[in-house]
Amino acid sequence: MSLRYALLAILRVGPLSGYDLQKQFSQSVGHVWHAPDSQIYPELRKMEAAGLVEGEDQLRGARGTRRVYHVTPEGDRAFMEWMGSPLDYQRVRDPAHLRAAYLESASPESAREFFRKHIQVWEGELAQFEGELTHIQNVSNPMLVRRLEKMPDGDREATIEYKRLAYQGLVDRAQVEINWAQRGLDLVTRLEKEKVDDDVPD
Repeated sequence: MSLRYALLAILRVGPLSGYDLQKQFSQSVGHVWHAPDSQIYPELRKMEAAGLVEGEDQLRGARGTRRVYHVTPEGDRAFMEWMGSPLDYQRVRDPAHLRAAYLESASPESAREFFRKHIQVWEGELAQFEGELTHIQNVSNPMLVRRLEKMPDGDREATIEYKRLAYQGLVDRAQVEINWAQRGLDLVTRLEKEKVDDDVPD
């Protein structure tokens, strides 16, 4: 259900076509809630059927049309109720840490490759999150700019600060994962050395 509220959060800023909504999603909430394009359109149809959004066909060019979605009053109420409700925390499903718990079954080189890949992935994430923090600082993220244009002056600082807090948390998480994998590399080296020492006859 979180995808529904992520889409409502974007559409509350202003009407968008499905295509533009996909782009805005990937540039904003997509950093904290991944959803492939194949999930967005079906969810929009469900939201329209539930009366949370309303679709309007608009002419595009000489022959084409596009469907633009608006949040309805019911959709706005649903979003605000979600914001005021307790968060439903889910139990962790973490394939990387699950794999790490059984790395004694892998060769040292496979274990090293696992941790190197983990570092590579999270360094990429870290670069994205730090880049987004820069956009927030400079107020240069297009979605943030649209949000700020629609709200009273008194709410703008809070919007920027909460967005900064969210992305700083993502930066912190990425750094934790990188540090964890670096400790994993050190562990592989230590265990390999200890095994060699144990195998050396007295």
